[in-house]
Amino acid sequence: MATDVIAVYPGTFDPMTLGHEDVVRRASQLFGRLIVAVAAGHHKKSLFTMQERIDMAREALHGNPKVTVEGFSGLVRDFVVARGGKAMVRGVRAVTDFDYEFQLAGMNRHLMPDVETVFLTPSDKYQFISSTFVREIAVLGGEVHQFVSATVQQRLIDKVRSLGRE
Repeated sequence: MATDVIAVYPGTFDPMTLGHEDVVRRASQLFGRLIVAVAAGHHKKSLFTMQERIDMAREALHGNPKVTVEGFSGLVRDFVVARGGKAMVRGVRAVTDFDYEFQLAGMNRHLMPDVETVFLTPSDKYQFISSTFVREIAVLGGEVHQFVSATVQQRLIDKVRSLGRE
């Protein structure tokens, strides 16, 4: 384990899934400190506000003292460099993820030559979970307890109700 290395795990986490939590657990065993960086996600239409996503991540990850959660907007490069990050963690579920993530890692290497990208796969039981699927299932009235923590599930239920989509 690299006890003095700060790693950053960026994403929109809309919502945070058990797969995300598994990647966080794995990454926190490898690095001295892990910052879960919740992106504003200007390119995506989020179900939850940025503050709601930060709060959900903090609730889901509260038991791990090596993990902090922060929000950011703009380039992830600026966030990583400002925090002294030396590694960026990316979760990869399938070959289709890898193609995109490989290209992103190449661009990030160009923008941050001193920062390594580390790919982690979630446990087999979480490899099929995506935030997009979870949002869609929840909005359509399906059960999501097997994909997210109890606190995230409750926030999903509350959000769907507030949108009048029960």
